Amino acid sequence: MGFLFALFTSLLYGIIKLAGLRLRTLEIEPGTIMNIWVPKESIINVDGKPIYEQSKKPAVLLVHCFAMDGIFIWFAQVLALTRNYSVYVPDLLFFGGSTTDRTERSVSFQAEFLAKGMEILGVEKVNLVGLSYGGIVGFEMAKLYPKLVHSLMVTGSVNELTESISQESLKLSGVSSWADMLLPETMEGFKRTLSFAAHKLPWIPSFVYRGLFETTGNENYVRVHKECRPPSTA
Repeated sequence: MGFLFALFTSLLYGIIKLAGLRLRTLEIEPGTIMNIWVPKESIINVDGKPIYEQSKKPAVLLVHCFAMDGIFIWFAQVLALTRNYSVYVPDLLFFGGSTTDRTERSVSFQAEFLAKGMEILGVEKVNLVGLSYGGIVGFEMAKLYPKLVHSLMVTGSVNELTESISQESLKLSGVSSWADMLLPETMEGFKRTLSFAAHKLPWIPSFVYRGLFETTGNENYVRVHKECRPPSTA
């Protein structure tokens, strides 16, 4: 199963590269790094070092949900948008290769993290698209950095996770805590988490589900329990 998923991931990455994106790791600050897919035309090599600038096409920033890394959530949208837009697909902190040694664990810290990444990439304005938790981060980013966020589109999200919204969401989902919903320990729980983010899950081979769980879902469970907690209520 692991080999099949690795093959699937390599194929997906190859398709994304053909669409014109390249995976880069940015040092936001000492101890904090971001994994992000960026348009290849935005990368300029000067003396062997990459320099970034925004292309002439409008920039779209796709911010993923809590279930898994950015490119697995947004690959279909990447293929649809790259002709007319400069598409950026980051991994939020504690997903993919994005990590930090700072102690902050908040939505505002995620928003700060993304804004600093956009600054490094030379992006002055973005059209931000957020799914679920990515939408909450998007609202916060628009509030804190209004000159950066030109427009905002969110789905399956709220502008702030209040106590009442939190309790109602848990009730409708049939789970007792955010940890049960967002940090599944089993394959069945992982599929349930994905179902919360989609009106109807598409048919996907079982080895892909298994590989996603083993390499993203289970990894995130371990990392988040060690380093942070799910979004807290406010």
